[in-house]
Amino acid sequence: MAKRRSVKPIYSMCVQPSFIIGTNNEDGSDNFAPITWVSATHEEGEGYLLVISMFGTKRTKQNVLRTGIFSANLVSTDMLPLMDYFGSKSAKDSAKQDVSYEVVRGEMLDVPVLNESRWVYECQVVRTVETGDSTTFFCKICNIQMDEKLVCENTFDVDLTVLDPVIYSGRYHSLGRMLGKIGDFVDEMDH
Repeated sequence: MAKRRSVKPIYSMCVQPSFIIGTNNEDGSDNFAPITWVSATHEEGEGYLLVISMFGTKRTKQNVLRTGIFSANLVSTDMLPLMDYFGSKSAKDSAKQDVSYEVVRGEMLDVPVLNESRWVYECQVVRTVETGDSTTFFCKICNIQMDEKLVCENTFDVDLTVLDPVIYSGRYHSLGRMLGKIGDFVDEMDH
């Protein structure tokens, strides 16, 4: 049995995937910000909703509240400098254009998409919940753009090690290797 100790429940104790959220500013320019409070939940039927929480008054949150749409660009380890840049610069100070990155438009929604991202969700907000200074958006996934190099035969077949996503828990982490699929290890319990 594992030996555990209790720690203070702070946000960095929550293991989170890293995304750069793309929104449209009021003047039509692109805005990007890193967000790690992202998950998914089941909806009626066979649908799923992307769940994303944003804290405070950042421009990205205001843009989502105003337009109801955004892109969620999964951050891979090679995108860390870009994520760090977007997280260190405030859109309130000036446009985030000090580094080079490519932006294309979404295929289903008019949202900015980072060309560097291997996995992108195009999302439309269907419900919001306010909790303190945070807003949680429940979003219909209108489209998923996936790198052509990824082989994905069904929804449980994504090899995250190929995506090489950044996982956040107070610090940046990456995945080591794929271990298997559901059901591969159940026989080991009998031994």
